[in-house]
Amino acid sequence: MSHYEERLDRDLSRIKQHLAILAQRVEDAIGDALHALLSGNDKIAHLTALGDQSINRASRALDRMCHGFIALHLPSAGHLRLMSAIIRANLGLERIGDYAVTICRESVQLAVRPQGTVARELELMAGESRQMLKQSVAAFIAGNAEQAKATMAMADQVARTFDTVFADLVGEGDRLGVKDLFAYLVIFNMLERVSDQAKNLCEEAVFAATGEGKPAKVFRILFLDEDNSLLGPLAVAIARKNFPGAGDYQSAGRHAANLAPSLVDFLRERGIDLSNHQPRVLDLTHQELADFHVIVSLQGPAKSYLESIPFHTAVLDWDLGQGPRDLPSDQLRPYYETCYREIAVQVSNLMAILGGEEAS
Repeated sequence: MSHYEERLDRDLSRIKQHLAILAQRVEDAIGDALHALLSGNDKIAHLTALGDQSINRASRALDRMCHGFIALHLPSAGHLRLMSAIIRANLGLERIGDYAVTICRESVQLAVRPQGTVARELELMAGESRQMLKQSVAAFIAGNAEQAKATMAMADQVARTFDTVFADLVGEGDRLGVKDLFAYLVIFNMLERVSDQAKNLCEEAVFAATGEGKPAKVFRILFLDEDNSLLGPLAVAIARKNFPGAGDYQSAGRHAANLAPSLVDFLRERGIDLSNHQPRVLDLTHQELADFHVIVSLQGPAKSYLESIPFHTAVLDWDLGQGPRDLPSDQLRPYYETCYREIAVQVSNLMAILGGEEAS
């Protein structure tokens, strides 16, 4: 090994060691913040908040080390990817330190300490988020892309837990005052953000190890209508045809009725085969609805179909009217044409918002 290679390896090792130290301080800060919250220990909360200053200093030092490495060694390929990934991971870790501070500040303001359902869900969500953070840091430090990919999947579970927590917190409104209710919501949101940052850390680990960028997001979209016999299936067919890789599209109705043969013929002329479509009644649980990024109502307000709207799900109303119930047969085709064009435009606009140019 040449003198230059020895110097490069030594500098890389120092940066990795510093990153590991920073990550450990951040993990400790989150752990201390949760301990202060659950035990009602305000002293620990204040000390943890003050301790964020050392995290910030370590983060700034790591940033200087990375930029110094780039200026000195002019890295390329794998070493450049690693520096880029560490700089972004550094930002994520510094933000997690800020989340710990927010949890501490909310903790000392609480009038009612966590108990019962709130305490159990705090421990559950904290356990999931902290485990994900621990695994993501380990994967990044080890350069283990497979471990990072496996850890990423945990973010969905944390998001589902948060949806449940949100609904339960609303039910605690009578016991908790408004101020505490908002404080707990902020705390749970901080825990979810920890898992989001951990997922980002995993993506950086994969990029550093393999050069793979962040994969394009696949959006889950549910279309609702009265009987799932026309507008919903039509919207799904258009979305699948025009944006096949950008989404997972489904439809359901308040009731279920068979497709009109004239609609099947109309769509077949456009290369869409709906002859095997099975009308579906909307019978999804709140948890299953929470797995959709967007729910679109094509007839009436979406709220009329849903008992409650999942916290992470966006709801849209594209009211296209009551359908062709009383139309004479010679007016069905123009009606289908109008619906097809209108839905195609709406779907195109939605996918442009969600996925930008990558969606097309």
